[in-house]
Amino acid sequence: MQTDGNGNLTFVDPPFSVYDKWVGSTTPTGNQNPFTDWVRHNASKSPLLGTGMSHSSGIFTFPKTGVYLVRFNADMYNTSSAERTIDCDIMFTTDNSSYSLLQNSSGNVHNVGGYNIHTTVQVQAMLDVTSTSNVKVQFKITAYNNASTLKAQGYGAAGGYTYVDFTRVADT
Repeated sequence: MQTDGNGNLTFVDPPFSVYDKWVGSTTPTGNQNPFTDWVRHNASKSPLLGTGMSHSSGIFTFPKTGVYLVRFNADMYNTSSAERTIDCDIMFTTDNSSYSLLQNSSGNVHNVGGYNIHTTVQVQAMLDVTSTSNVKVQFKITAYNNASTLKAQGYGAAGGYTYVDFTRVADT
């Protein structure tokens, strides 16, 4: 319920009416633009709240308008003994066509003389979804210094290593 300040009450959706989590379903090598291999996270570990996101070919569509906190966590590992640099981007569109950078974060996998050295890169941003038809997001991973030796860790028994989650925090 919500008041208008004059004592009049109305029913409204609670702002946290959507929470959804998706995990990487594979362990792809190199650049991913967009990252496409997503599956909805196991609900017993991370329950879906409300109507969840829709996903197709790496593009996520929001179930309702509002302000969302969008988080992207990429667990990357290096299959060579050289240092690698990683950029993780949240990309968005407001016209259901051209994508722009919403937020970026970078990380490194250092050379310590061995293989399969992991790092985690996290990025998050707030996005005002004013249209569920036109405002969408996708996620991009760019590997530098020989992308062919960098992998995004996919889903495992412990849960999602590379994942995205979406929380609706306010009305638009």
